[in-house]
Amino acid sequence: MIGLGTLINTGAIVLGGVIGHFTGKLFRQEQQAALNKVCGISVLFIAIAGAMQGMMTIDGGSLVSGKSMLVVLCLAIGTVIGELIGIENGFEKFGEWLKKKTGNSGDKEFVNAFVTASLTVCIGAMAIVGAIQDGIMGDYSTLAVKAVLDFIIVAVMTSSLGKGSAFSAIPVFAFEGTVTLFARLVSPIMTDMAVAYLSLIGSVLIFCVGVNLVWGKTLRVANMLPSLVLAVIASYLPWTF
Repeated sequence: MIGLGTLINTGAIVLGGVIGHFTGKLFRQEQQAALNKVCGISVLFIAIAGAMQGMMTIDGGSLVSGKSMLVVLCLAIGTVIGELIGIENGFEKFGEWLKKKTGNSGDKEFVNAFVTASLTVCIGAMAIVGAIQDGIMGDYSTLAVKAVLDFIIVAVMTSSLGKGSAFSAIPVFAFEGTVTLFARLVSPIMTDMAVAYLSLIGSVLIFCVGVNLVWGKTLRVANMLPSLVLAVIASYLPWTF
């Protein structure tokens, strides 16, 4: 069944949010803050692993780094584009709308929880590649693995940040569902290099989300999202980075 992976992933996030909401009440405020930082550290290490996989290669028995220029250019230009468009503001406005429509107007952390969780579970090659595999071959295994990871991440985030984290299921459903539906159109342009570049920049953005979780919101990560598009475009340029 095409689209099953998206449904599994969305359901896992909702379930994680429900469990996190009820278990979060068992912890004091300082314990919730500790959980939030632990979640941030976990996200940092997941991101570092993905970034190093994309930047480090073995050449003649030595470990060599590369693609630094790709990271700098994509992030710099992508962030400028995102700031001009105001993507972060769009996320926050949608979060505010959700907060009112769901009867959570009194929850001061709702928008922050929604934006942070959405960026954490939406960004990454697993979402793109998994959705393409689901759309082309009906293979939802990658999204099923991602669902387990997202379940844990959202459960922890909901217990520490609040119920807004659970509503990250909405952008995940919309994003993965859209990619799945248009997979036959997207897959011809998604070469191995395009996926590799996308995974690298996506991992860097996830690292930025982790930074916000550990040290407070210091980076407007949503405004960096155009970097992902630039990463795909860069893979088709006649020179390497």
